[in-house]
Amino acid sequence: MKKRKKPDNVADNPNILPYASNIGAPAINPDDVSLWKTEKVFKTNKFFEAKFNEIKDEYKKLIQNYEWNKLVYASDFKFEPDVGRVYFLYQKEDESLFLSIIEPEMWDKVFIGAFKLDSDNKWVKLEKTVQ
Repeated sequence: MKKRKKPDNVADNPNILPYASNIGAPAINPDDVSLWKTEKVFKTNKFFEAKFNEIKDEYKKLIQNYEWNKLVYASDFKFEPDVGRVYFLYQKEDESLFLSIIEPEMWDKVFIGAFKLDSDNKWVKLEKTVQ
């Protein structure tokens, strides 16, 4: 049996097609999603910008903490610091640094900052000199 060739505008089973298949059917026009896309792109960009700024601020804090740790570890101290205790960083007359347990109010050395050694052996700069 020879199969007949059908014209291009004829569908075999038009009742199961997800779209209209005859000439009299309504036109299919795609939705305009440009407004939706613009809104979503704006919101997504805001999210990434906020996340980037958060990471950038965290990076700045990390660098600052690194610099303080480098400064304290490079200073002169002749004792093994205890974790959790507050120490004070001072500058000598020759501009070298030293670490001490003596509080700034007790003498007139150039005070740089108060630090506490945490459990990870990182020096944490304290804003207040309260023990």
